[in-house]
Amino acid sequence: MDIDPSKILVRYNVQKEKAQTPEEMAAEMYPSAEPARTIAVAIFEGEEDDVVEALEKALASGADPVKLIDDTLMPGMDIVTKLYDQGVIFLPNVMMSADAMLEGIDLCKEKAGTSAKAKGKIVCHVAEGDVHDIGKTIVAALLRAAGYDVVDLGRDVPVDEVIAAVKKENPMMLTGTALMTTTMYAFKEINDRLLESGIKIPFQCGGGAVNQDFVVTYELGVYGEEAADAAKMADAILSGKGLAQLKEHFHKH
Repeated sequence: MDIDPSKILVRYNVQKEKAQTPEEMAAEMYPSAEPARTIAVAIFEGEEDDVVEALEKALASGADPVKLIDDTLMPGMDIVTKLYDQGVIFLPNVMMSADAMLEGIDLCKEKAGTSAKAKGKIVCHVAEGDVHDIGKTIVAALLRAAGYDVVDLGRDVPVDEVIAAVKKENPMMLTGTALMTTTMYAFKEINDRLLESGIKIPFQCGGGAVNQDFVVTYELGVYGEEAADAAKMADAILSGKGLAQLKEHFHKH
């Protein structure tokens, strides 16, 4: 007699649930209203042309470009960030989505003129002597996608240039990445130079060479284990959290 094992499993309530794909998980999170849903799908799939097309239709119908950023682009990228945090999707997916999101933001800002304001300004750089910039590039992309104005100083940035940029731009936060242990010590020098100048902004540090034990040795340092932590820190600063609270929240104890 042929036995269908699936029926036995159902009968005894031990049938394994079918694992969801990233696409299925995203679909459960999409907004129900249009054009937010279409745009969220396009952002998740990293389809820049589809994002722009949907936004252009909405703008042609009289939609406010600033509201489109807040009500359609931000929620779409938020889905991507949540799935990344859960380990469902990976950095290449996030980068494609961020690029699609940024295309949309650029279009909306162009239509809005000067009325689209960034949430805040952040200076990003790779430590002096270090030419590995993939981490910084990801951090900058995620910060821009989260609505921040990013001043990207690039890679192998001398300490003097970092200090000069902070004094000129007056950012809410500074970020630094380092892949080599020989270059990360520039972060401590930057910390000391900022304090000498009376500047006490959070200095988010990360990268392959950097760990929490090193970052806690200087006053302004806040360790970011993941690239996505930079945007979360910036949001926390906007919500009123100070340096001590950032360390309490993001550092492992």
